[in-house]
Amino acid sequence: TKYVGDVTYLPVGDGEFLYLATVMDLGSRRLAGWSIADHMRTELVTDALRAAAAVRGVTGLDGSIFHSDNGSQYASAEFADLCRELGVTRSRGAVGTSADNAAAESLNATLKRETLQGRKRWNSAGEARAAVFRWITRYNTRRRHSSLGQICPVEFERRSATLATAA
Repeated sequence: TKYVGDVTYLPVGDGEFLYLATVMDLGSRRLAGWSIADHMRTELVTDALRAAAAVRGVTGLDGSIFHSDNGSQYASAEFADLCRELGVTRSRGAVGTSADNAAAESLNATLKRETLQGRKRWNSAGEARAAVFRWITRYNTRRRHSSLGQICPVEFERRSATLATAA
């Protein structure tokens, strides 16, 4: 029921950027929602939150808490309206303190380190999008996490749901 999110830049081509917004479940470490665009408008973060709500199904994100930094996208009336619509309580860190959103910041750093592998940028937007999609798929379905007992986020959620049903 606790999620974090952030926006990070993806360097492509000759000085251009794509932007990635993520929504990570803190309990399972699953990247429940994400969006990539060539802009940083509020639509980027609302698309990511809508994607997370769709992944979560019927109850969506109702009753959850979403933590972010104080970026203008997250502070916008449009994002606040969407959170109200989805039943999400917003939480924002202190201004200028990235440590308040360490889980999201760490995810972004890991994604870039593992997809760029020492390069400074992707050759094209298409290459960047494909690399991010592959990484997120692997992260959710195969990457083991010590905090989850060395299983991947999707398997952790499956086991948690099975235990809840059995109880």
